Amino acid sequence: MTLERLLWSIAFPGFGQLLNHKYLKALLFIMMEMVINRQSNFNLAIISSFHGNIDKSIDNIHFQWIMFYPCLYFFAMWDAVKDTYDDEDSSPPYAFLPYASCAICVTVGLIYCQKWTIFGILLGPIFMPILCVLPGIIIGLYVKKWLLKNSS
Repeated sequence: MTLERLLWSIAFPGFGQLLNHKYLKALLFIMMEMVINRQSNFNLAIISSFHGNIDKSIDNIHFQWIMFYPCLYFFAMWDAVKDTYDDEDSSPPYAFLPYASCAICVTVGLIYCQKWTIFGILLGPIFMPILCVLPGIIIGLYVKKWLLKNSS
């Protein structure tokens, strides 16, 4: 059940909330995603990136708008998963950390996507932030594990 909510939230922010019957929250996430997506020219940047036109992708993207996207995206995922638990106390402690860490790492990836290269290849505003998800998950899980170990 939790995995289902997570995967639908990955597909589109707000869909996990729909499955949790949190309709107002779902509508808010969906509308915010659509506004940020449109204002940032995110879809144009995705198309350009997948065609290998990284410079065009960088030119298309509106960075002041796209900077909102990682926090919205990962918060919507966490919220959908959190709402699958009956109450606050049944939710695993520090479950939010991998999501928050991913939001931070992806945002940093966006900030530096015009300069950072991997093996001399500029990945741009789509692929660089995607690569930053993995370190975000690793950092978040490590901090969560450390806090759980040291909080008792």
